[in-house]
Amino acid sequence: MKKLCLTLFVACAIAMPASAQMKLKGTENCSKPDTNQTAPVTDMPGHALILQSGACTWSAPIEIAGLKAVTSVNVSSSDAMGMSVTQHGYDVGTMDDGDTYTAKYSGTVTMAADGTATDHGTWTFVGGTGKLKGLTGGGGYKGTGAADGTSAANVWGSYSIVKHMMKPMAKPMAKPAS
Repeated sequence: MKKLCLTLFVACAIAMPASAQMKLKGTENCSKPDTNQTAPVTDMPGHALILQSGACTWSAPIEIAGLKAVTSVNVSSSDAMGMSVTQHGYDVGTMDDGDTYTAKYSGTVTMAADGTATDHGTWTFVGGTGKLKGLTGGGGYKGTGAADGTSAANVWGSYSIVKHMMKPMAKPMAKPAS
């Protein structure tokens, strides 16, 4: 009986994916967007849809699985109603070894009359390559934007990397007796 219990315990431990929640935090700085397309919505003054894309660097890099974020590309779509903006986007980052992550985010931006802005929201990892394959997790962000289009955001959260165990190969079927 002890042997059966031990065997079941080991089998369950092997079948479970390996993961642990790890904390992360960092600061991402984005240049003025390379792409900045605005389309007015004619239902009321100040209503527009916006598509932006730009390059970012990490002045205080997030660290994931011993790797440090170096750069990222941030692509977003926004619905602006006057000084209030709802934003959704993706941040695709490159780590110091070349592996990448993809994070999906959404939040709100509040514009000021002088062209500066504040923003906050949440994000979730949706993919990774290399050592970051199986990356999950999420967190929040809070940032500021300058009138020239540059921005900075403090990012925090947690992550896990789920390692899927290989399934054992099926045994070949026995040859039927003739």
